[in-house]
Amino acid sequence: MPDWINAIIMGVVEGLTEFIPVSSTGMLLLTKKLLGLPDGFWDTFTVLIQLGAILAVVVLYFQRLWNVVLRLPGDPQARKFVLSVLVAFAPAVVLGLLLHDFIKRVLFDSPQTQCISLILGGVILLFIDRLVPPPTRHDSMKLPLGTALGVGLFQCVAMIPGVSRSGATIVGSMLMGVEKKAAAEFSFFLAIPTMAGAFALDAWKNRHELAAVKSEIPLIAIGFAVSFVVALLVIRAMLAILTKRGLAPFGWFRIAVGAAGLALLRFG
Repeated sequence: MPDWINAIIMGVVEGLTEFIPVSSTGMLLLTKKLLGLPDGFWDTFTVLIQLGAILAVVVLYFQRLWNVVLRLPGDPQARKFVLSVLVAFAPAVVLGLLLHDFIKRVLFDSPQTQCISLILGGVILLFIDRLVPPPTRHDSMKLPLGTALGVGLFQCVAMIPGVSRSGATIVGSMLMGVEKKAAAEFSFFLAIPTMAGAFALDAWKNRHELAAVKSEIPLIAIGFAVSFVVALLVIRAMLAILTKRGLAPFGWFRIAVGAAGLALLRFG
């Protein structure tokens, strides 16, 4: 199969899964294995195209985010929102810098870990709607700093491929009394610095490899563009499903994909 088609497929998978609690990284790595793509460039590709999906958040929430920027000089609430995102982002910065090489070298090379994480995470999602306390926070832009820090700590669990970043942050938020839609929106906002940072770190660490394969940059551009367009369509649908049906549909999806992945690894 031509590499440009592989890039489109990977871009579609990224756009579909980045913002729903099913682990985009796990899905991308399993897709890479299913397509028979080699390690190296394609591992870096899976990180770099995530920025396309993050750009979709910026576009969809541009008016709200731009309004915050305009109010920063004179509005304490705007500054508190920015600070809450930075506080939630901080744990991932520390652990990401410390564990980046281990995660890429060990966990990214373990499809079994990814599949088991998908299944375990799916089971958790099936029960989480029954466990969360009644929501007391309904505005994603007005979370207390302590709650934001807790969400950031939950996000660190998603450094294990197969554990969804959006799933971890949404579940963490809901457990701390944040309403479903507000939890999802804060997860989207937190994704902007988190994935931009992951993009920058991975691009820097692989700068020599990328410079050596300049011919592959168009593939990254294709994956980036496709993930952006697909994510634009997915975000609103995800919010509608989460609001009406909760986390259970995503839980069943994770279990099905994880089980199918284990079966392929065992008998494929």
